[in-house]
Amino acid sequence: MSPNLRGALLMCGSMAGFTFNDAIIKYLGTELPLFQIVVLRGVLTCFFIYLLARRLGMFHLRFPAQDRVLVLIRCLSEVAVTYFFLNALLHMPLANVTAVLQALPLTVTLGAALFFREQVGWRRMLAIAVGFCGMLLIVRPGAEGFTQHSYFALLAVVMITIRDLVTRQMSAQVPSMMVTFATALTVTIAAGFASLTEPWVPVTLPLAGLILTASGFILLGYLCSVLVMRAGDVGFIAPFRYSGLIWALALGWMVFGDWPDPVTMLGGALVVATGLFTLFRERFAQTQPKT
Repeated sequence: MSPNLRGALLMCGSMAGFTFNDAIIKYLGTELPLFQIVVLRGVLTCFFIYLLARRLGMFHLRFPAQDRVLVLIRCLSEVAVTYFFLNALLHMPLANVTAVLQALPLTVTLGAALFFREQVGWRRMLAIAVGFCGMLLIVRPGAEGFTQHSYFALLAVVMITIRDLVTRQMSAQVPSMMVTFATALTVTIAAGFASLTEPWVPVTLPLAGLILTASGFILLGYLCSVLVMRAGDVGFIAPFRYSGLIWALALGWMVFGDWPDPVTMLGGALVVATGLFTLFRERFAQTQPKT
């Protein structure tokens, strides 16, 4: 298997793991309080990540103090992401929320241009503008279906963008799995405190099985997302992240009976198309000789 093909499969596996986890959490949200779900899933996830990090030799704190500050900021950003994203997920169709998240390559590119002075040409800026128009078609401000949870989906995109921009500033000395463990642990602790504000519900054996399955899927997503960075050409592999939208469409229809309307589908298509164009232009810019 070529490195590019292996990387593409790992990227698809990562997106599948995260999307299946989202579908299970959305289903569990009808049976259990949100923070209880996050705590129970988080405890299992932290345990699995710890074992994996130790196995890979990535469980250590031997990196600069500046990176530790960045890890802390990333962890706090992830707490906000978890709150906004899961609240949106529990009240919006799975495919709609996933489609909004497909704007991340656009928002990260824009954020890098604004805060890190990275060069972004007019073509990519135009693609970002068109992509944002597509995102507006998905959430449709002012429409009858636009609720506070639509705002939560947009805020989740903002916080993920901050998280990813912070991650880009970390040095290569920071182990990826250590960052993942610290993030999962912070989210679990924060959810534990938040869960004290709501009564816990007894967990039946089938629900416990679903929580365990969700932990397995999110671990699959984390593991594949780490391995994919070590395989193949990023420019070839990155577009396969949009396979998550295909999984979300399929699971939303099969599990919840949801199928996006034509306007939402059009918005999702615009976001994906402009994201692919942005990735293509970024790859093209990297191959050009410096003057």
